[in-house]
Amino acid sequence: MELSSKVRYALLALLELASHYEQRDFLQVDQIAASQQIPDRYLAQLLMTLRGCGLVRSQRGAKGGYLLARDPRLITLLQVVACLEGIKKLEEGQTASQTIENFVIEEVWQEGTLATISVLERYTLQDLCEKRDVGQQLNNTYYI
Repeated sequence: MELSSKVRYALLALLELASHYEQRDFLQVDQIAASQQIPDRYLAQLLMTLRGCGLVRSQRGAKGGYLLARDPRLITLLQVVACLEGIKKLEEGQTASQTIENFVIEEVWQEGTLATISVLERYTLQDLCEKRDVGQQLNNTYYI
């Protein structure tokens, strides 16, 4: 399974929004795009899709922008992937001739897919934020 740029960019944007969740700050598309180095127009489309799935909310006006719709502890990575790619894409297998070899390959592939779904379901945006924070602290350590 491959991480698409669509999911990667969406997760980066959601991480940025999660960083401002406690302050209830609405962030504008250009702020998120600049901070996470995401193309503006592409990000705007992603945010509209995420809004349609109930993961973010938007507000118009000078103080408008986007905000997480709920606590980052309640948004799983599986919800994000399902919103953007659909669960069907995760579960899709290749339909090949029904030889025993193809059956065995498909069975193992399905097991891997279920493991992937399980991991994505277990991690939340908050988990990613915490991992990011630990990584930043390690990068900011000075050695003498």
